[in-house]
Amino acid sequence: MVMKTIALTVSKSLLAALILASVANAGEVVEVSIEKMQFEPQLVKIKPGITVKWVNNERRNNHSVFFEKEGYPESERFFPGESWQRTFDKPGVYPYRCGPHPEMTGVVEVAE
Repeated sequence: MVMKTIALTVSKSLLAALILASVANAGEVVEVSIEKMQFEPQLVKIKPGITVKWVNNERRNNHSVFFEKEGYPESERFFPGESWQRTFDKPGVYPYRCGPHPEMTGVVEVAE
């Protein structure tokens, strides 16, 4: 019984790590889905030159992508079925949030 609990806990941890982080190579487009008032995955790890595309998969809500700490302008609001994208050329950590829903947060990590 204890072994099953440990295995289940490890499996959940591994699954969470896979859901939270997506790794991509230069020239690719990585998609972040907006569902249930969350960015999925919340952490995206990419190399310079990658484009991240946010897709609104909600039924009713409009969202934006806002790199407030960086001083990057907030994206236009995009509605269900619409998307917005940005290419990251420089290494760094780029936290962002949804403009109208500041509790929705995510991070793009760019490393060589």
